[in-house]
Amino acid sequence: MLISMNWIGDFVDLSGLDLEALIRRFTLSTAEVEDIFHMGEDLKDVVAGKILSVEAHPDSKKLHLLKVDGGDRVYDVVCGAPNVREGLIVPFVKEGGRVAGMDIRCAKIAGYESHGMCCSEHELGISADHSGLMELPGDTPVGMDITELYAIRDIVFEVDNKSLTNRPDLWGHYGIAREFSALTGRGLKPLETVELSRFDSLPPIDIQILDKELCYRYTGLKVRNIQKKVSPVDMRIRLFYCGTRAINLLADLTNYLMLEMGQPMHAFDCAKVDCIEVKRFDAPFSFQTLDGTERRIDENTLMICSKGNPVAVAGIMGGLDSEIEDDTDSLLLESANFDAVSVRKSSTRLGLRTDASMRYEKTLDPEMTVPAIGRFLKLLLDIDPEAQVISRLTDVYERHYPEITLSFDKHYVDRYTGIDIENEQILQTLNSLGFCTRYEDGVFQVKVPSWRATKDVTIKADIIEEITRIYGYDNFRISTTHSALVPEKKSAGNKSDNFAKDILVQRYHLHEVNSYIWFDAKKCRELGMETEQNVRLLNAQTPDHEILRNNMGPTLLVFLNENKTFSPDFGIFEIARVAEGLKENGECNERKKLGIALYSRQKSEKELYFELLGMLKTLGRDIKRAGFTFANTAPLHSWQHPRNTASVTCGGKTLGWLCTVHPSVLGKLDKKAAVAVAQLDMDEFAAIPAADPVYREPSKFPGIDIDLSVVLPEGKKFADLEPAWTGMQQDLLAGVSLIDSFELAGARSVTLRFAFSSQEKTLSKDEVQPYVDKIVESWKSLGVILRG
Repeated sequence: MLISMNWIGDFVDLSGLDLEALIRRFTLSTAEVEDIFHMGEDLKDVVAGKILSVEAHPDSKKLHLLKVDGGDRVYDVVCGAPNVREGLIVPFVKEGGRVAGMDIRCAKIAGYESHGMCCSEHELGISADHSGLMELPGDTPVGMDITELYAIRDIVFEVDNKSLTNRPDLWGHYGIAREFSALTGRGLKPLETVELSRFDSLPPIDIQILDKELCYRYTGLKVRNIQKKVSPVDMRIRLFYCGTRAINLLADLTNYLMLEMGQPMHAFDCAKVDCIEVKRFDAPFSFQTLDGTERRIDENTLMICSKGNPVAVAGIMGGLDSEIEDDTDSLLLESANFDAVSVRKSSTRLGLRTDASMRYEKTLDPEMTVPAIGRFLKLLLDIDPEAQVISRLTDVYERHYPEITLSFDKHYVDRYTGIDIENEQILQTLNSLGFCTRYEDGVFQVKVPSWRATKDVTIKADIIEEITRIYGYDNFRISTTHSALVPEKKSAGNKSDNFAKDILVQRYHLHEVNSYIWFDAKKCRELGMETEQNVRLLNAQTPDHEILRNNMGPTLLVFLNENKTFSPDFGIFEIARVAEGLKENGECNERKKLGIALYSRQKSEKELYFELLGMLKTLGRDIKRAGFTFANTAPLHSWQHPRNTASVTCGGKTLGWLCTVHPSVLGKLDKKAAVAVAQLDMDEFAAIPAADPVYREPSKFPGIDIDLSVVLPEGKKFADLEPAWTGMQQDLLAGVSLIDSFELAGARSVTLRFAFSSQEKTLSKDEVQPYVDKIVESWKSLGVILRG
């Protein structure tokens, strides 16, 4: 938001102050200033010049040869402006002057010397209008410096909008002026307004608020016989410096009031809008807004209507059919207050964010609607004294915010600030900010002003912030606090998450990613994955983001697809939330999941699958010292491979799944790559009790490995083989690992490696053979066949 210091100077005496230093102090006390601009500083020797004569250029249809009186002498000028004429008074840059970043010197144009330059408003830097020369009033003294005629020189600073989110009172110059008043200790001048009670004898406007939940207050006034159509130059300059284009007098006045007071207003052509109804419609319809765009209005959008016909989107933008035009001579002025959440949601649905909606979103003060109309009428009558009010002020006030009164003692302030701020300074600070403050019997009684009571100042700690920021945080004495520091104890879930991340990053070199909790339907469709029905978001920014994900797979596959060009072999993981439907109480059933996805153009699908299986086993062993078991299962989601999908269990509890990708999805992702995906429920995993670690001293003697290849009967799996060696690991058997697995003609073959070692000697094959024979013998009862 752009703020003009000339405008601030209307309400606070800034004479004799270092304005840049004051703006920097504003950053420290109130809101972040992003930049400071010095407007009009590049103007030099720009005066009111009178065109004495105009001759057509003999060799050009567009150029004219002028004689211009600059106050000190007559200058020969070559000019191509379309509105040039004899007797016109215009801004004129003398030879040797400067404008628009250019030094004006004698130049030969189309064979004739030009000793100056006549200017448009655009060249002066006071508007975007470059259609012709700026025409000054006929009684303007010739030779007078243009910066003495108009307030062109100004300091404008830009405030970061994000730092004003909780301060609806700062979305206008008057609210900012109140801050400067408190910072400088200089009084804040009241806004000059028209006393509206003098129109009480006039007929009211028919205003009906039919939706009292979303419209808190609606105030209106009718005015006719408006003769002036163009805003004063100084008003147009201020609007331009603050980022708003001048349109016509009535539209400019509403924009001017919004920038001055922070209260959006709207002027309807009285010939088109005679009465007001505020309501929502039962069915969607199309509506053309002022920007000429056809927009679809749904049943949740609040509309302003006249005789049942919609004329504006409440709090956002007016309709094209009721706009103020150049020949409009009467208006119905709206000054209203709407529900902040409703305006924000409607703005998002329509894809239309305006200066008005940005202010309404911040929860504006309903008490501003009447003073804003009084201020509008004051400015209008100063410009166009013949304008006539033809209705009484009609004010429908449906919702009042409660008054907030807070009390505290001096000890409370001292304890929070750590410094001794005098009572008088506390009273002066709060009163200068508009708080009604009394000090009696050692207690401060503070009534919060309406413009701070909508959502900003609600508790005593907020008052401490007001006192300290105006006092100046840089004035605080630096000292060490005396506080008991107790380290926060991490939960089992935190520990499991951190251990899992460390293992996946440090040992397996995976990359952690971060995502949103919803499916990206568009990106899923590109991979041939349809989003499954699940909990939906209300008022999602786009229909593609409205369904919450119920598993991590599609999210990770989208990441793989977006990053596959960076490396031929990589893996990613994320610990994040999914929504598994609703709980019995209607709340969303959020679960924390670990998702892992591997991508490779160098390894086979089988190699990648077993690599991921090994990662999962490592997580179980190293974090919980527990063994995971895997079993083939039917795919849970359509994108999973119909055969290569397995469940992951521990102690009889299912923790997740492991799979490759359906060929149709893999074909869209990368036909030449292999992909494997797994998911673990980290809430369930954290609940598994961790076994005590068991340490075994490595043997200093060489061990011996025995590989056994067996064919498993149908229905048997690796886990069925484990009882054959259970208990042996307390003796010579140091470990068992799966070396290979494949299927041929319906039979599954696996190769196991048995590692034997002794703490006392080097083992021979004859010494370990009895163990091998015992294992093979126990397998015979399972129907396991030893391959040769």
